Amino acid sequence: MTLFSKIIAGEIPSYKIAENEKFFAFLDIFPLREGHVLVVPKTEVDNLFDLPEEYLKEILLFARPIAQAIEKAFTCNRCGISVIGLEVPHAHVHLIPISSSNDLNFTQHKPKASEESLKKAQEKILKEMSNR
Repeated sequence: MTLFSKIIAGEIPSYKIAENEKFFAFLDIFPLREGHVLVVPKTEVDNLFDLPEEYLKEILLFARPIAQAIEKAFTCNRCGISVIGLEVPHAHVHLIPISSSNDLNFTQHKPKASEESLKKAQEKILKEMSNR
């Protein structure tokens, strides 16, 4: 069972943003930028492109309202999307508020966010999602 499967199962606490029968979205506790969200399929597959076709078709539709909320909740030019998949062997998509391409640079230091800042980011995103 991967770290993400344990988060989805509630064995590890998370700052949940959204969930449906196929996907789970939560804040990255080591964010590149405030509001960095991970979108994870509930099926445990390492490589994004090894997911069943229906998951590939639906992951962006699930992520869209989250990305739109991120764009409204944080000062940025847009919500960037990235698929890296090296840190946890469970397919996932990163949604990150960006103002430049360097904001998606995963080689930069990612300090652990405080509980207070994560709660604040979660509240901001959830507020914007509820305003839709």
